[in-house]
Amino acid sequence: MIQDLSDIGMEVPVSGIEKELRNLWAQDEARTNASLMNLVIYSEKKGSLAENSAFIRCLTQDHACRAILVEIDRSIEEKSLRAWITTHCHLANGKKSICCEQVAFHLTGRVTGRFRNTVFSHLDSDLPLVFWWQGELSDIFTERLASVIDRLIVDSSSWEQPAATFDRLTEAMEASSKLILQDLAWTRTWQFRVGVAGLFDDPVAQAALPKMESIRIVHHPKHRNCALQLLAWLSIQAGWNPTAKPEKGATKFSFAAKGGEIAIVLEADPNSAALGELVMSAGETTVSLKCNKESGMVLRKIESPMYHASSVSPADPEPATELIALQLSRGGKNSLFKKILPRFRELLS
Repeated sequence: MIQDLSDIGMEVPVSGIEKELRNLWAQDEARTNASLMNLVIYSEKKGSLAENSAFIRCLTQDHACRAILVEIDRSIEEKSLRAWITTHCHLANGKKSICCEQVAFHLTGRVTGRFRNTVFSHLDSDLPLVFWWQGELSDIFTERLASVIDRLIVDSSSWEQPAATFDRLTEAMEASSKLILQDLAWTRTWQFRVGVAGLFDDPVAQAALPKMESIRIVHHPKHRNCALQLLAWLSIQAGWNPTAKPEKGATKFSFAAKGGEIAIVLEADPNSAALGELVMSAGETTVSLKCNKESGMVLRKIESPMYHASSVSPADPEPATELIALQLSRGGKNSLFKKILPRFRELLS
């Protein structure tokens, strides 16, 4: 059962949610209701309502939304459904309160039909639906559910069987052309991708690219998918193709390039950031990026016998809550992730 409800809001009958929300607004006419999207956060983790309510309180400072939080306890067979409402308010220009509505649901027992009917009846139909699915993709996720989602946010780093789960998500995207998939593992590679692109603007790095011989990627054990997605992006952008189908859990890969075969090694390091280091070697030239967890910076370097260049950039945040805020700020259709997804799935299998 839920232990701490103090931050979730006022408990109300499910049938009276909209009425009670109107009453909240009537109590203070100086407040303005603001929403640019529906944001649903779904979790099967006990205690997630309080955690996600605290996250929404911070998020709504910059991203106005109608938030719907869902926690399902599937260990309890008896059916139950409880609801809470609240608003998160922030001062605009130091004067007027801009507020966002939050509705929280806690369900137990068989929930498939009740989940859809209850939750989706409280969406603002005029706004896009961003759906953050926390944890493993359970059988609650269906193509019917996916068909009403505009942007689905997941974190594949936490999945036990990412290959099978991406099979399901690919089917959902094929069935719903409007569905945009965002994997937070991909978001964690942003600064490394920006760094690589910047380094290869340098003529010395450009000249080394056709001569690439080996690549080493260091990652945290929990973030292997980040390393694989970075590798998928590198290979697609450079026009490299796998020479053989990798085994499940592989740490060594081989790609065919115009200049010959490229050997890639993935190294898991428990002391590493999600992405710790990328080292690309071409003869006497090395192009590298290294994340320093303590400083929160990424060091970019090009090294050859007659040339040295370096620069720094901020590292990507690792917590999902910080990544969500970044992703909502960037928006877009995530077409690059869609482009590399087939190659990433190849590397997973």
